[in-house]
Amino acid sequence: MDSQIAQLIVNGVSVGAIIALSAVGLTLTYGILRLSNFAHGDFMTLGAYLTFWMNTAAGVNIWLAMVLSAIATIAVSLLTEKILWAPMRLQRATSTTLIIISIGLALFIRNGIVLIWGGSNQRYNLPVAEALAFGGIRIPFYNLIVIVLAVVTIAALHYLLQNTKVGKAMRAVADDIDLARVTGINVDRVVIWTWVIAGGMTALGGSMLGLVEAVRPNMGWFLILPLFASVILGGIGNPYGAIAGGAGDWHCSRA
Repeated sequence: MDSQIAQLIVNGVSVGAIIALSAVGLTLTYGILRLSNFAHGDFMTLGAYLTFWMNTAAGVNIWLAMVLSAIATIAVSLLTEKILWAPMRLQRATSTTLIIISIGLALFIRNGIVLIWGGSNQRYNLPVAEALAFGGIRIPFYNLIVIVLAVVTIAALHYLLQNTKVGKAMRAVADDIDLARVTGINVDRVVIWTWVIAGGMTALGGSMLGLVEAVRPNMGWFLILPLFASVILGGIGNPYGAIAGGAGDWHCSRA
């Protein structure tokens, strides 16, 4: 029984790492843009499908495909900022209006994925990898890769937020956007960086989920509640809290 519990915990940690990684993007968009983005999970799905397409149809190496899909997802995020979110901010749209728009965007992305790739489950073109055994616990190779990638990415995010001008500006805007603007911070540039980081981490989270599960059109939508739960649990607008909340909330994705 103890070994079974340990095995379940090990298997769940990889999903928790993905939730933590993706929740960071969600909490950044809320903390800086005051946007509760219900399309966040579908951007995860988009990242996974772009990785799938590049890996299977274009024959791109899976790791390069994940990087390219993150870049493509960032481009889509910036496009939505230009078309949707920037005009809504100029019109001082209410939070309810923004939520409704984000739900519509989620439906648009999801149905576009179904239109292009179909509704059936898909899988990456990956070589079979033998699980690694540690003290009676077997850890699937790709689950271990997911955990390592998540740790490296979160460490890079920590460095960016704490030791770069962009990170300090983002924290200042999240604390008080008007005061940040008065002190000379380029808020528009911070908004762009927010979408770059959120889009990249979200796409990477979706691609990583495709390493351990099937790629399907509703994979990100099913995670939207655990993502919001992680953000709320860790403190809305707090990226470190979102990481901790995601790490402790992995069981929600199995509920």
